[in-house]
Amino acid sequence: MQTYRRLTQAYRNARVEIIDEKSNYIFFSDCHRSDGSLSDEFSRNKNIYLYALEYYFKNGFTYVEVGDGDELWEHRKFKDIMNANREVFEVIQLFHLHNRLIILYGNHNIYLKNPAYVKDNYFSYFDEYTEEYHDFLRDIVPCEALVLKVKKTGQEILTVHGHQGDLPNDQLWRASMFSLKYFWRFLHAFGFQNPSSPVKNAHKRHKIERVFCKWINVNKKMLICGHTHRSKYPKSDELPYFNTGCCIFPTNITGIEISGGNVQFVQWRNIVNQDGLLQIERLVMRGPDPLKKFDIR
Repeated sequence: MQTYRRLTQAYRNARVEIIDEKSNYIFFSDCHRSDGSLSDEFSRNKNIYLYALEYYFKNGFTYVEVGDGDELWEHRKFKDIMNANREVFEVIQLFHLHNRLIILYGNHNIYLKNPAYVKDNYFSYFDEYTEEYHDFLRDIVPCEALVLKVKKTGQEILTVHGHQGDLPNDQLWRASMFSLKYFWRFLHAFGFQNPSSPVKNAHKRHKIERVFCKWINVNKKMLICGHTHRSKYPKSDELPYFNTGCCIFPTNITGIEISGGNVQFVQWRNIVNQDGLLQIERLVMRGPDPLKKFDIR
């Protein structure tokens, strides 16, 4: 019931955006951008992610980061993450400068809930080479939830990270953070995962998803989440629960696109072409389907 209550609370306090058939949105979550060390799971997909972001910027998309973009549990000092991913943040800054960036906070970057932390770390950065401060995401206001409201029909699409009501990742996040920072972080370098995380705990993951579906059924809203790292695009007989997947699986990243009044699930991955050259391609894995197909009011 805690997850249900927290989802309702997030919906009531959500940022609202009006969309139409000309609107273009890309949803990525769980990038877990880190410091480039052995425990950095994002680094292996950084080039794919960067290429995808450049594609979406050039094609007029708004970038919605659905929580856990930066791995602040392991590295509370954002400058360590910035220094390891400068080229990535240059593209993210372009989205912000064109008013096409929306950042939701999840459990691993819950510090973004604090306006003072955001101002001190994200409004500007210090260039150690020039010894000067430069604007970064000045005046950015991260939020917990986003509601996209379709102008023509009034259909509402709620987007949250998905940790809401997940006890160790919501109410007890500090204890989980210390466990990761001082224990599991070092085991990540050798391929071990925290068994209490919904990423590796199938029972926990399915329990969270069942509550998501209960909330959808009662409130008659389409829902987009991250958090579990388990991608989801509903079948024709299922409730409209979507999950972006994540950006840290080996060799690929996944996301949800809303464009031209349609929604689809996409994957970006490395492939070897016929000339033996490594290249990056975008695949549409599910969809496109009209948004109205998932309007269950």
